[in-house]
Amino acid sequence: MGNPGSFRIGHGWDLHRLEPLHPANAKPLVLGGIPIPHDHAPVAHSDGDALLHAVTDALLGAIAQPDIGQLFPDSAPENKGRDSRDFLAEAVRRVHAEGLSISNLDTTIILERPKLAPHREAIRDRLALLLEIDRARVNVKAKTHERVDAVGQGLAVEAHAVVLLIPQSR
Repeated sequence: MGNPGSFRIGHGWDLHRLEPLHPANAKPLVLGGIPIPHDHAPVAHSDGDALLHAVTDALLGAIAQPDIGQLFPDSAPENKGRDSRDFLAEAVRRVHAEGLSISNLDTTIILERPKLAPHREAIRDRLALLLEIDRARVNVKAKTHERVDAVGQGLAVEAHAVVLLIPQSR
């Protein structure tokens, strides 16, 4: 599998404020590309998918390239309401261009409510599809913040991602 120096690890993190749904912010809560029924919506320039943002940054960090905010700035009009799957697709393209493959992904979503257990497998499936890897190499954990701070009060969603990249097989 190449020498140990050819492996790359990346970590990504994201947080989005959540506000009650109303006509001005009618975008749904989306995590890992899966819409999650909720009475709150993310406040974000794009679609606000905190999980895909964290995964995108983990991939970009592993290859030492600019982060999501540098590549897709919230000051650019073309990114307003943009689907976060576009950001992830670009990160995956860059990983492959570096001659690397995704070995595995481990994620944690921190959200007080709604409970994510009913959506966990759909999120895993979608991540595996978007990353072009077997679902057995994708993990999704969901945690609460025990009512501590903005996340614990239901005013924000937080996501972490760790990815291992390996040399592409020839």
